Amino acid sequence: MDAAEERRLLVQGDGDHEPLLLPSQQDASVYTGDGSVDIKGRPATRRATGNWRACFFILGTECCERLAYYGIATNLVTYLKIKLHQGNLEAARNVITWQGTCYLTTLVGAILADSYWGKYWTIAVFSSIYFIGLAGLTISASLPALQPPSCLGSVCPEPSLLQNGTFFLGLYMIALGTGGIKPCVSSFGADQFDDSDPTERVKQGSFFNWFYFCINVGALLSGTVIVWIQDNSGWGIGFAIPTVFMALAIASFFSASNMYRFQKPGGSPITRVCQVVVAAFRKWHIELPLDASLLYEVDSQNSAIEGSRKLEHTSELEFLDKAAIISSTDAKSDFSANPWRLCTVTQVEELKILVRMFPVWATTIIFSAVFAQSSVFVEQGMVLDKRVGSFDIPPASLFTFNGISVMIWIAIYDRVLIPIARKFTGREKGFSELQRMGIGLALSIATMVSAALVELKRLEIARTEGLIHENVAVPMSILWQIPQYCFAGAAEVFTAIGQVEFFYSQAPDAMRSLCAALALVTVTVGSYLSSIILTLVSYLTTQGGDAGWIPDNLNEGHLDRFFWLMAGISFVNLLVYIGCAMRYKYKNS
Repeated sequence: MDAAEERRLLVQGDGDHEPLLLPSQQDASVYTGDGSVDIKGRPATRRATGNWRACFFILGTECCERLAYYGIATNLVTYLKIKLHQGNLEAARNVITWQGTCYLTTLVGAILADSYWGKYWTIAVFSSIYFIGLAGLTISASLPALQPPSCLGSVCPEPSLLQNGTFFLGLYMIALGTGGIKPCVSSFGADQFDDSDPTERVKQGSFFNWFYFCINVGALLSGTVIVWIQDNSGWGIGFAIPTVFMALAIASFFSASNMYRFQKPGGSPITRVCQVVVAAFRKWHIELPLDASLLYEVDSQNSAIEGSRKLEHTSELEFLDKAAIISSTDAKSDFSANPWRLCTVTQVEELKILVRMFPVWATTIIFSAVFAQSSVFVEQGMVLDKRVGSFDIPPASLFTFNGISVMIWIAIYDRVLIPIARKFTGREKGFSELQRMGIGLALSIATMVSAALVELKRLEIARTEGLIHENVAVPMSILWQIPQYCFAGAAEVFTAIGQVEFFYSQAPDAMRSLCAALALVTVTVGSYLSSIILTLVSYLTTQGGDAGWIPDNLNEGHLDRFFWLMAGISFVNLLVYIGCAMRYKYKNS
C-alpha cells in the first residue's frame, strides 16, 4: 500500500473502521492539526485553505455588515424622536432594548452553529433574514403611508399600529439576523488559523485586532456619511444604503467558500452540559478515585465529541468529576451507551471551563452597560451647539471619533504595545487577555467621568444664559464631547477585543460559537441593565413633581449625576473584576 492509498483510507475509512478526520503524523506539515476540513469535508491543507487569504474576505464581510448595522443603530434614536414622535426616555429605552435583543439572539445562532449547521451555513441563513429586515425598514421609511404625519407645533400625532408594526418588525428581523451571524463570523475567522501551530496562533491573536478594526471602519463610515445622508437627504435613502452594503457583505462571504477551513459541529453543547450535571447527581454517593486516570475517557486520539480535541483533567469542581466515574453498572455495559449516566473527562472539563469563565463574564456586564449609553450621549449632543463654522454636525456623527480612536489604538496595540509587552512578559501576545480587559474597564470609568464633566459645564452655561426652562441647545460646542468618545474607543480596544479573544481561546473546541455568544450576551444584559437603571433613575428622581435627572428638557435635569452614578458602579465593578481575574485558572488542552 503506497502513502497516498494509506492517507485515503485514513480520511475515508475502509468499511471496517471509522474514518479518521485528523491527518496522520507524516502529513502534519501538509494538513492542519486542529481537525479542520475544507468545504468538501476533506482534511484542510495549510497551503490551499485558511490563513489570511481566507480572512480578507471574512474581514470584508464584517466591514460591510457592520456598516449596515451601524447605519441603522447610530442614528436610530433620532429617527424614533423625529419620525415616530417618541420622547427622550422612551426613545433611549427602545434603542437600548433593541440593541440588547441584537446580542441576545446571538445565543440562537451560536447553538445552531455548534450543534447542527456549522458556522458557515448559520451565517448564510441569518444573513438572508438580516437582508429582508433591512429591506422592510427601508420600505417603512420610504412610504408616507407607513409614517405618522409631521408634528404641528407641539402637537405630534401618534403612529398607527400598522406604522409601528411595520417599522419594528423590520427592526427586530435585523436584530435576529445580526445576532445570528455575530458569534459565528469572529469564531469562523479565527478558525482559519490552526491554533496547534505556534506561528498561526500568533496570527490568530492579530486577527481579532484587525477584525475589530474592520468593525470600526464600517462604524466610521456610518457615523459620518450615512448619518449625514439620513439627516439631510432623507431616511429612505439613508436606510437603503445599509441594505445595499448588507448585500455586498453576503457576496463577499460566499465568494471565498473554497478557501475556508471548517470545524464540524459537535452536537448540542447544552445537551452535553445537562448530561454532566445529571450523571454527576446520579453518582453523588460514589467516592472519587484517588487516581484521576481511572475516570472515563475514550482511548482514541480524538475526544468522543465531534470536532473537539481532548481536554486534560483539572482538580477543580470535583463534584462534576463524578459524572466520569466508571461504576460497576457502567463496567457491565457499553460505556458509550448512556451519556446521561457516564460522561468523558473532556465532556466534564467543558462544563468546568464554562463555570470558571462565569465570574469574568459577569464582571463585563457593567462595561456593556456603560457602552449602552451611546443614545444618551446623542441626546446630550442634541442640546449642545452643533455648528462648526458654517456646518451643522449631526450629534450621532460624534461616533466618528469613537471609531477613529479604535482604529488608532488597534494599530498602536498591535504594532507597538504588543512587541514592548512581549519583552517584559514573555507572552506571545504581550498581555494576557485578562490584563487587557482590565485596562479597558479602567478606561470605561474615564469615559463616564469625561461625559459628567462636559454635562456639568453645559448646565453651568445653561444657568448663566437663563436657558434652564427652555428646551434649546446651549452655546457650548458639541466638540467638547470628543474626549468621552475617544476614551470609549480606547476602552473597546482593550476590553471588547480582549473579551472576544478570551472567550474564543478558553472555549472548548466544540463550544466556540456558544462562548463567543456568551461574550456578546454581556452586551444584552448590559443593555437591559442600563434600561433598568434609566427607569429607576427616572422613577426615583421625579418623586414630588421634580423634573428628574433625564427629563425631555435636559436643561432642567441633572444628566451629570447619571454619568457619575455609572462611573461609581464601574469603579466597584473593576475591583470585583480584579479579584476574579487573579483567581482565574487558564484552560489545559
